[in-house]
Amino acid sequence: MNSHVPLAERIRPTILDELLGQEHLVGKGSILRTAIEHGKVPSMIFWGPPGTGKTTIANIIAHTLNVPFFQLSAISAGVKDVRDIIEQAKSKPGAVLFIDEIHRFNKGQQDALLGAVEKGVITLIGATTENPSFEVNSALLSRCQVYVLKPLGETELVKLLQLAVKKDEALQKKKIDLKETAALINISGGDARKLLNLLEIVSDASGDTVTITDEYVMETAQKRIALYDKSGEQHYDIISAFIKSIRGSDPNAAVYWLARMIEGGEDVKFIARRLVILASEDIGNANPTALVMANASFDAVNKIGYPESSLILSQCAIYLASSAKSNSATVAIGAAMNAVKQKGDLSVPLHIRNAPTKLMKNLDYGKNYEYSHSYENNFSPQEYLPKEISGMKFYDPGKNAREEELRKFLRRLWKDKYNY
Repeated sequence: MNSHVPLAERIRPTILDELLGQEHLVGKGSILRTAIEHGKVPSMIFWGPPGTGKTTIANIIAHTLNVPFFQLSAISAGVKDVRDIIEQAKSKPGAVLFIDEIHRFNKGQQDALLGAVEKGVITLIGATTENPSFEVNSALLSRCQVYVLKPLGETELVKLLQLAVKKDEALQKKKIDLKETAALINISGGDARKLLNLLEIVSDASGDTVTITDEYVMETAQKRIALYDKSGEQHYDIISAFIKSIRGSDPNAAVYWLARMIEGGEDVKFIARRLVILASEDIGNANPTALVMANASFDAVNKIGYPESSLILSQCAIYLASSAKSNSATVAIGAAMNAVKQKGDLSVPLHIRNAPTKLMKNLDYGKNYEYSHSYENNFSPQEYLPKEISGMKFYDPGKNAREEELRKFLRRLWKDKYNY
């Protein structure tokens, strides 16, 4: 056993039964496990947090099917690398190409894969921590099955630590007492790879006898590793602090946490995307320009890139933090979706149904519909909801200047319907 190989690699599972977690994908009778056992796997993309098993499952698939396996990292590979592997795969039936961090491939690199995937020259397995709907082009995405991996739970992470101490030959030579595991799990942020690497660091920081306590782990971690990791716990904690600072209207704190992320190497597109979401979730119609500003910032960041994009993000974060706040749009869609779940697919009222054919008109589709522009103030007080939920309220304008005007406007039109 080569102890210079990272612990996570030394004990990487080679069969499905050794894998911890992801029961919904690889548990007995699951869709993916069945496909693997029958030797018929589609091109796919694994989407999930770091250290949840994306690379491991890809390796298990290649090992189980006993097929040629090629691997690329999107960070360092280019179009030429992709084409070279595709050329090699033409003489190797059933070849699997695994691309880690596929979201980092640009359009040209992704397009280079299309033909080979379509013709079955390769079975593509991509891994990404970002939503593939945003980061993988639609043509390639339509040819892949997307599987979502879940974060590993504390029980699974503790089992992984115990397995490593018991199974790894290098750790077996030491007397390791896993007295406490909370610090190991917290610092690693649920990332199994990072967890195992941290275990190896703290094990090597002492002699042959190691008692692992939370205090010992924290002391060793502060000396031996950087606590900021853009794909680990700090990633989630700092983006949370950033968002909550903006929601709490504190531009000073917002730019501080923004600086922490930028200095830590966080993906600027990820930050920009979260600002677009926040503009609707926490500001909404209290200041509709916030969404325009956030969306323009997202476009600008994509065009400019690092490091100048930090200026754009700073301007946007300060504007959003200094804006009036409202979550009324968030509450409204949540209430409406809850009504859909509870009431099911209610029928569209006849008078607002589309009637493009004579038969539909004969069935009273569109009958008695009142065209709003034909009435005073371009408004007719007809019912638009299904009768089963007539009068149900979803949108309650927020208590801010802009939405108070909206409330007054709706009350003038609807009288009692919006009198709340």
